Amino acid sequence: MNGIIMMIIAIIVLGGAYLLYGRYLERKWGIDPNAKTPAYEMQDGVDYVPADTNVVFGHQFASIAGAGPINGPIQAAMFGWLPVLLWILIGGVFFGAVQDFAAMYASVKNKGRTIGYIIEQYIGKLGKKLFLLFCWLFCILVIAAFADVVAGTFNGFVTDDAGVVQQVAANGSVATTSILFIVEAVALGLILKYAHLNKWVNTAIAIVMLIAAVALGLAFPVYLTQGTWHIIIFLYVLIACVAPVGALLQPRDYLNSYLLIFMIVASIIGVFVANPSCNLNAFNGFNVDGQYLFPILFVTIACGAVSGFHSLVSSGTASKQIKNEKNMLPVSFGAMLMESMLAILALIAVASFADGEAAAQGLLTQPQIFAGAIANFLTTLGLPYSLVFTLINLSVSAFALTSLDSVARVGRLSFQEFFMDADTDEGNMKPWQKIATNKYVSTILTLVLAYLLAKVGYKEIWPLFGSGNQLLSVLALVACAVFLKKTKRQGAMLWIPMAFMIAVTFSALGLTIYRLGGQLFTTGLDLGNTLQLIFAVLLLLLGIIVAVQGIKKLTEKNEPAGTTTANA
Repeated sequence: MNGIIMMIIAIIVLGGAYLLYGRYLERKWGIDPNAKTPAYEMQDGVDYVPADTNVVFGHQFASIAGAGPINGPIQAAMFGWLPVLLWILIGGVFFGAVQDFAAMYASVKNKGRTIGYIIEQYIGKLGKKLFLLFCWLFCILVIAAFADVVAGTFNGFVTDDAGVVQQVAANGSVATTSILFIVEAVALGLILKYAHLNKWVNTAIAIVMLIAAVALGLAFPVYLTQGTWHIIIFLYVLIACVAPVGALLQPRDYLNSYLLIFMIVASIIGVFVANPSCNLNAFNGFNVDGQYLFPILFVTIACGAVSGFHSLVSSGTASKQIKNEKNMLPVSFGAMLMESMLAILALIAVASFADGEAAAQGLLTQPQIFAGAIANFLTTLGLPYSLVFTLINLSVSAFALTSLDSVARVGRLSFQEFFMDADTDEGNMKPWQKIATNKYVSTILTLVLAYLLAKVGYKEIWPLFGSGNQLLSVLALVACAVFLKKTKRQGAMLWIPMAFMIAVTFSALGLTIYRLGGQLFTTGLDLGNTLQLIFAVLLLLLGIIVAVQGIKKLTEKNEPAGTTTANA
C-alpha cells in the first residue's frame, strides 16, 4: 500500500457516496427549492443571515473540521493503517455525512432551530433541557481541547533536550498571520456588506488579503509563550462568539475557505507527486499499549468519521445561513466527505514516517507531523520546506480557530436556551432568567470553565472529548430519527449508526470514569482531572437519559397528534 493507492480509493469511495447516496437521501427526504428558508424568514442580522453557498460551505467545513480530522487519525494510527482507513471511509459516508445532512435538514425544516429545540418539539421538554445541558458541557470540552491545540501551534518557544529554550520561527509566523487574518476578516466583512461588489472581485480581494497576511507573517513572526496565547485566544473567542456573524464569522470563514482549499489541494498534489510509502503495519492487534481497538479507535477518530459536534454546527449556525434548501446537500453532506478526505491525508502523512523519524525531525504534535509530511512531499516540486510547513500549520490553526468561534457560540446558545422554552416571553422573564440568558454572562461562564480544562492539555482531554463527541452523535441521530418518523419520512438509515455509536460511547465513557476514578482513590486528582471526572459522569448520565427518552418515542406505535410543524 502507498499514498497514491490510498488516495485513489478515498476519492472513488467519497465521490461516489456524494453522487449516489447523498442524492438518494435528498430524494427520500424531499428538498423544496421554492421554500422560504429560515435565513430569510427569521433574518435578524446576527445569527440568521442569508449567505452564498460557498460562504456557508466554508463556514461549515472549517467549523466541523477543526483539528479533529488531523489529530484523530494520527493518534489512532497506533492500531495500523487498515482499521483507520476503513473507519474513516465507512464512518464518513454512512455515519457522519448522514448525521450532518439530517441535522441540517431537520433544523431548516424547523425555522433554523437547534437540535435541542427539535428534541423539545418531537421528544419533550425534559429531553431538551437535559440535551442542552449535555451540549453545554461538551462545548466546554471542545473549546478547551482546540484552544490548547491552537496555543501549541502559536507557541513561539521550545525547550530542547539540553534544557535550552529556542524560538520557533514557523510557529511565530503562523501566529502573526492568524492575527492578521482576524483584522482582515473584519475589513472584508465591511466590504461585503457595504461595497456590493461582484463576487469575483470579492474573491480577488480575499486572495490578495490571504497572500499579504502570509507574507507579513513570514517576515514578522510573533514570539509568545503557550500560556500567554491561552489568555489571548480566550479573549478573542469571547469577542468572536458574541459579535454578529456578518462582522467576523462569515468573512473570516470566507477567507479561510481559500486557505483550506489550498491546503487540501496542495496535500493531494504532494501525495501524487511524492507517492509516499506506507511505513505503518496494516494491523497491530486489538490491544496496543493497553488501549483497546474497541472503543478507542472509534472515539479517537471522531471528526474524520462521525462527530456529534457537527450536528451542533449544522443546526446551530449553518442552517441559519442557508439561502435555498438545495444548498443543504453540498454544505452538510459534501463538507463531511471533504473532512473524511482530510482525515485520509492525515493518515497518509503519519504513515510516511518511519518509526521515530517524525520526532527526530522535531515534529512533536499531530499538526506538526501533518505539516512536516506535506512539506516533505512538496519539496519534490522544489518548494521551500519552511514555506510549506508554515502554510500548512497556518491552515490547521485556521481550522481550529474557526471551530472555536462556532463551538463557543453554540455553547453560549445552549446555555441560554436551557433557561428558555419555545413559548418563553423574553420581555417578561424573571430577573435570574435575564441574567442566565444574557449572552455575555453565558459566554464568560462557558469560557472560564474551558480555560481551566485547557490547562490540562489537549492530549489528556482528547479521550473524554472523543467520547462525549460520539455520544452527542447518538443523541443527534436519535433526535433526527424521531423527527423523520413524526413527519412521515424515511429514517431507517439512521438506526444502525445510532445503535453502534451507543455501544461505542457508553463503553468509552465507562473506561474513562474507571481510569479517573482509580486515580482519585490512589494518587488523587488535580483541578483539571477532577473536572474531567465530573464531566464524564454527567455526560454519561445525561446521554443515557436523553437517548432512552428518544428511543421510546422512536419505537412508539401510535403517532401523537399535533407533532408536526408548519414547515415540516
